[in-house]
Amino acid sequence: MNKLILAFQFLTIIPVKDTGEIPDEEMGGVAAFFPLVGLAEGTALAGLAYLFLKILPAEVVSALLVLVMAILNGGFHLDGLADTFDAVAARGDSARKLAIMKDSSIGPAGVISIVMTLLLNYVLLNAVHFQASKDIYFGIVLLMPVVSRWAMVPALYYGKPARPDGLGNVFMEYTGLKEQIYSTLLMFMVVAVYALIFSNIDLFVSFCMMNFPLLFAFCLIAVWFSKIHFEGLTGDVLGAVNEIAKLLFLMTSLLWLQQST
Repeated sequence: MNKLILAFQFLTIIPVKDTGEIPDEEMGGVAAFFPLVGLAEGTALAGLAYLFLKILPAEVVSALLVLVMAILNGGFHLDGLADTFDAVAARGDSARKLAIMKDSSIGPAGVISIVMTLLLNYVLLNAVHFQASKDIYFGIVLLMPVVSRWAMVPALYYGKPARPDGLGNVFMEYTGLKEQIYSTLLMFMVVAVYALIFSNIDLFVSFCMMNFPLLFAFCLIAVWFSKIHFEGLTGDVLGAVNEIAKLLFLMTSLLWLQQST
């Protein structure tokens, strides 16, 4: 239970009880629970979407969902996305890029990355709503944070810290194959249970055939990209992985919907 609470503390601003001091060796196990944090977020998003759609147009609901997603983690991951894009856009070696990441100010590349990410989330959620049945739409909204939270685990497992004192170093050091397997099984279980409840096995098949391979490949590419530019992974890059994984999930889900109609 402590590890699940720690996962909520690390990924969201949801108030949970203080677990006290936790040994570094136990911190790696926290990553296995990332999909459950995503499930809690996804359940909240799907519930809000259900309520909002009764009284508001779909376009307004999509905008509100994007806002809620940003609020749930205090904008932390969007900030990491902006810092990552600012660092990549900068000239210089990895030390300079890491220094730019630590700078609290946001440059033009960072601003563009945030604006485009929010815009794409809004547009894709709209497109999914008008393309999918109600059950599939709510399923995609629910699964979106589950998948994006899971994407951080392979990145932690395969990545190496760029700094000795960076955020997330303990997670990278102690997140092993066991945590990756557990988190992957949890994610697949959530997808399978939702597909069974609503008698839509196509959703599960689509996830296995399209979403999962693409997202896993993206995680490996993100680790490689970070090694090339920053000589390792940082907490900012993990935030960027979470944000981009959401977009990839929505895009592949939309492609599946278009092919199935």
